[in-house]
Amino acid sequence: MGLFSRFKRAVKSNINDMISKAENPEKMLNQLIVEMNEQLIESKKTVAVAIADEKKLERQIVMNRDQADEWERKAMLAVKSGEDDMAKEALLRKQEYDNTIRQYRTQWEAQAESVEQLKGALRQLQQKIEEAQRKKNLLIARAKRAEAHKRMQQTMSSMADTSAFELFDRMSEKVEQIEAEVDAMREIEASATGDALERQFQALEASDSSADKLLGDLKAKMAQLEDKTNKSEKPES
Repeated sequence: MGLFSRFKRAVKSNINDMISKAENPEKMLNQLIVEMNEQLIESKKTVAVAIADEKKLERQIVMNRDQADEWERKAMLAVKSGEDDMAKEALLRKQEYDNTIRQYRTQWEAQAESVEQLKGALRQLQQKIEEAQRKKNLLIARAKRAEAHKRMQQTMSSMADTSAFELFDRMSEKVEQIEAEVDAMREIEASATGDALERQFQALEASDSSADKLLGDLKAKMAQLEDKTNKSEKPES
């Protein structure tokens, strides 16, 4: 069964070479299945040649059997005609074909047995490749999951670097500082606005108080003047 030993060696060699260079498991497995199918096609061709050789041997047996039967018929004809010498010659010819038939039959039986073994091995090989196809799909799915976990781990590992989180902390402190400054400015502005309003009311109150005093003084003065006028207008008794 050298045919399939060569197939195994070729596939094993390809597998070892692919594994040593493997970067993309899916691509590697697909390529391996392609090469296995190519080897299978070559194996089928070899088995087909073996079957063809078996058929040739079988045809040689049939042809020599026909010749042997023909010389036997001629020997019978010679006997019927009283030609025993011719009958003997015909029987010797028949014997030659019978010997050739035995030789071909021996080869044919060995070839037929070999062909059956090759067919069985070819069926097993076909099943192995179909199994490899199924395993390939499972392995690709596993490889994709493993790659996804690997990328996630790499991402988590990169995020474990404290510098990234320190940057977020510094930015948070910066934002808080800006917010505090805005609040302080608002408070100062509100305080300034309140002081101005207070001063306005104080001025208004001061203004009202001064007007009241002036009005009071004016009324008192007018009263004094009126008294004086009244006194001067009264006749002396």
